Amino acid sequence: MKTEQAVLRVSIAAAIFLAAVGILFGLLSGSFVIVFDGVYGLTDATMTIVALFVSNLIVSSTASGPARSKLVQHFTMGFWHLEPMVLGLNGILLTGAAIYGLINAVGSIMAGGRPLAFDHAVIYAVVTLGIASAMTMLSRAANRTLKSEFVALDAKSWLMSAAVSAALLIAFIFGFLIQGSSLEWVSPYIDPTALALVCLVIIPIPAKTIRQALADILLVTPSDLKQHVDEVASGIVQRHGFLSYRAYVARVGRGRQIELYFIVPTDWPPCRLQDWDRIRDETGEAIGDDSPDRWLTIAFTTDPEWAD
Repeated sequence: MKTEQAVLRVSIAAAIFLAAVGILFGLLSGSFVIVFDGVYGLTDATMTIVALFVSNLIVSSTASGPARSKLVQHFTMGFWHLEPMVLGLNGILLTGAAIYGLINAVGSIMAGGRPLAFDHAVIYAVVTLGIASAMTMLSRAANRTLKSEFVALDAKSWLMSAAVSAALLIAFIFGFLIQGSSLEWVSPYIDPTALALVCLVIIPIPAKTIRQALADILLVTPSDLKQHVDEVASGIVQRHGFLSYRAYVARVGRGRQIELYFIVPTDWPPCRLQDWDRIRDETGEAIGDDSPDRWLTIAFTTDPEWAD
């Protein structure tokens, strides 16, 4: 579990297993909330497979070797732009599924609820709670080192699943205990009510991920990164006697794209290319985060129009 890809593979396997169990137990118990949980998990697993594919592309394109050479021939700008697309689509699909589930729950409540086999439902909730809790801890522990947006979203999904399972377990145990009592009339409403509450909790959770994904897709400039680049560029201008600079910064998924143009005086004495490269090295070291996910371009010109 030392790589992003390994964490996502384990997550996919666990999600598909729980989705199959959820659909099976949902049909056996007559619970729409369990069927919804299984379908929701299957949707999440499908998007995790897409995330794994994109992650493999990004890693391959930033690594060395023949595989990278072949990819770079066709995708010279890399694959970072795919990451926010996948994250945004994942969040939108999960939110849409929760809204659909909420509509069905309200319709079921208005129709008088539905009967439910609580023994099967309790077993499902216990199994799901155990697996979801374990996957949440595993993903979070791995992401302390990986710092991956994909793994972070996956851990959030598992935490949501664990919370949902805990709520369902409480509801199903309550329904099981009231059988044969004066409160038995409540039983048909437990399943749709639980589904409605679960959906109301789930709907707003992916909002932050969707918002960040849209910001990345639209190339919204991150204020903290822009401020840091401005501080570095201002220092370079003062130290080397340049006139000014232009900085263009964007975050695209895990990628950081930075373009710097330094405006040089027209009467600047001739310099060797090695001298310009030393200034580039100095600037790059000051900016930091020299990883395969940093796209840094530094240019020098006497004509501000080339930089604007």
